[in-house]
Amino acid sequence: MRVPTLAPAYVGGVQLIAYASRRLLGERARQDLLRSCSTNVDNLAAGRYGTLATSALLVEEPMELPYALLLLAVLGHAEYAHGAWWAAGVFLLGHVGATLLVYGGLREGRPSPATRSALDVGTSYGFYATLGALTSALPPGPLRVGARIALLALAAKPLLRPERTFTDAGHFAALGLGLGVATAVDYRSDRNR
Repeated sequence: MRVPTLAPAYVGGVQLIAYASRRLLGERARQDLLRSCSTNVDNLAAGRYGTLATSALLVEEPMELPYALLLLAVLGHAEYAHGAWWAAGVFLLGHVGATLLVYGGLREGRPSPATRSALDVGTSYGFYATLGALTSALPPGPLRVGARIALLALAAKPLLRPERTFTDAGHFAALGLGLGVATAVDYRSDRNR
């Protein structure tokens, strides 16, 4: 039996960094840290690709307990069911993949200066991808299909609002990447039967 260790370490580490930066840094220094680690258009266009890793370690504010527990449950289950490497790979695929897709879209769309330099840090893209990938664990048939459709509908709903943000598009893209992983897992499982 695999006991998840990576998921609790990651979620705990993100929370610890958030609380420590809030407590130990002044507001200006904390904002500078967040901006330097953000995967916004300005940073990526300047070749600061290290932000693809650092942005997943920071959140603007400490995570609310319900979200932190949900993140821990999803990442922990992925690690338990498929192993730490698989869980980390899916999380990173969602985080990096969705970030680059959003970046490409924003560059083509000529974003405003505020959007170009917006804070873009956090765990949500990796969360959405992992959640999507875990749908492969559901029984084949209507339940699995229904869950995937429901997740896509929930992720698409914010895109229909007039006040949508690039992060809404990133969540949808990350979920799509995770569902792509789930489809690959389904295909592999079907071939092995």
